[in-house]
Amino acid sequence: MKKIKLFIASSLDGYIARDNGSIDWLVTDGDYGFSQFYDSIDTIIMGRKTYDKVLESGKYPHTDKKSYVLSQNPRVRRSSQHVEFIYADVIVFIKKHLIQSKGKDIWLVGGSDIISIFLNADLVDEVILSIHPIILAKGIPLFKNIQRQVILKLLKSIPFDNGLIQMHYHIDHQ
Repeated sequence: MKKIKLFIASSLDGYIARDNGSIDWLVTDGDYGFSQFYDSIDTIIMGRKTYDKVLESGKYPHTDKKSYVLSQNPRVRRSSQHVEFIYADVIVFIKKHLIQSKGKDIWLVGGSDIISIFLNADLVDEVILSIHPIILAKGIPLFKNIQRQVILKLLKSIPFDNGLIQMHYHIDHQ
């Protein structure tokens, strides 16, 4: 069975983006394990707002992976050869079609609404969180509307000289 892994960054105070969705504050001077992580997955899942933000920088960057964009609005039909929009019951789709399929693991990109849905449904297996050395004071929170306790086991923690700390957790499914 495939694992669903949340690989994401946040500010020290727990925001994944500014209120307007900007991630201009992210430390981008190194790889921070992203290449190794990216090689371990063959599927990407993200919400529509995150997808729209990704496209602001030009063409879709993950053409080498199968990508799914989850949307609540079936009128938004933008599937392409690289991205498939999913409007059906997300949890059923993930359980029936993705985690049972063969291949590498799945990257849950975000945003916070999708992260909440997956955590509440106990579908996330690992969290790789890079805490950036900045306090934003406001923005889009990493976790919101979480409706159950989630127990994590720290697998490793990597401090970097620039103040960034990356923590890799396994989620204890109860």
